[in-house]
Amino acid sequence: MSQDNIKKWYLDNYNKFEKVIGTDSLNSLRKNAKNDFDSSEFPTKKNEEWKYTSVSPILKHEFIPSPLLANENKILDEIDSYKIPNLETHLLVFINGIFDPNLSSIGKLPDGVIVDSFYNQTQLNSEFIKKYISMNGGRDNSFNLLNNSFTYDGLVVYLPKNKLIEEPIHVLNIAISDESKTLIQPRNLIIAEEHSEAKIITEYIGLTEIEYFTNILTEISVDENANVTFYKIQNETNDAFHIDKTDIIQKESSVFNHFSLSFGGKIARNDINTKLDGENIELHLYGLYLGNEDQHIDHHTFIDHAKPNCESNELYKGILDDKARGVFSGKILVNQIAQKTNAFQSNKSVLLSNDASIDAKPQLEIYADDVKCSHGATVGKLDEQAFFYIRSRGVPEESARSMLIRAFVDDVVSEIKINPLKEKVNHTIFEHLHREEF
Repeated sequence: MSQDNIKKWYLDNYNKFEKVIGTDSLNSLRKNAKNDFDSSEFPTKKNEEWKYTSVSPILKHEFIPSPLLANENKILDEIDSYKIPNLETHLLVFINGIFDPNLSSIGKLPDGVIVDSFYNQTQLNSEFIKKYISMNGGRDNSFNLLNNSFTYDGLVVYLPKNKLIEEPIHVLNIAISDESKTLIQPRNLIIAEEHSEAKIITEYIGLTEIEYFTNILTEISVDENANVTFYKIQNETNDAFHIDKTDIIQKESSVFNHFSLSFGGKIARNDINTKLDGENIELHLYGLYLGNEDQHIDHHTFIDHAKPNCESNELYKGILDDKARGVFSGKILVNQIAQKTNAFQSNKSVLLSNDASIDAKPQLEIYADDVKCSHGATVGKLDEQAFFYIRSRGVPEESARSMLIRAFVDDVVSEIKINPLKEKVNHTIFEHLHREEF
């Protein structure tokens, strides 16, 4: 299907969407985005930032925005099996991108803290949403504008000054459909004011054999001396499509940790953009991607060191089997004012089959002269010498390979400080690769 035809499909659905949602505080913002979408283009491999990833398979499908499918949505009766064992959390459940209060369980929160759905806050606290939401944050391409045009629901976390949430916030995004190809578009907003702290776990799960498309926009603001850790686990079906754009801005002396753990999806694209807009900031980006069959998993990161005396550490690791393909493109920009910058980037990938492949593009753009920066990328097989050594000790072949896989991913997984979540991730790694867990 041509770009013009698929755009017309979504524009026609926008007219239906307007009738369903009625009038609210975001109508004019949506309309402006819709007009921009009409004149925009979906990215192609001619675009430098998309040269390794073709989105044409996504454009072949006529996905229906989930708010138009309320009558078709399958009801999920049991949620316990999707919780993280042995972990108390504030649980929010979204079915096809729409908040389900009956399946959610948000505990007592400190005064002033908001943990809620985007739709609820639009209805109850519209001035707050309009104050913080940035429709300019999603104007890179047609996918971002598509989310802006149909902005409806998602996660909202607001941490006032000096507030700490002890228990992690766990967000389950579950795709379910027996009939229609669904377009799921979470719009997430996370605001951490001065000296606040929280841990957020977002999971994307597919429970359908029909193709569907998850198209996400997330905005995160981490103010002075705030500390936020954000875990994203993408474990959708291998027939699903997934595009995520996350924008983060950090202020002075803040700490932000981001984990991107990608296991599912026929095509999965993660754009993570950070701006270090203050001094003495600490940023850690961790990534783990595992692909099998004909999966295509793409990570793009951009770190903007805009002020001096900041540190960023970036570590991404991938394991690719069968005919899977990975992409890693990471760029670090050090502005002229950003003296005393420490910035480190590493991407390492292991290919378990001769048909798997990886495209790696680490980049440094440095305009300051008093900095410590490094980047690198490696691609290879599992360590044959170590494999031979383990086998010589009587360890079965499959167990030996599992031991090497665990060793390879350990420096990412070990940074997960929530032990029950770490156990779940370890289990998911071996389950996805169809290998014996060690």
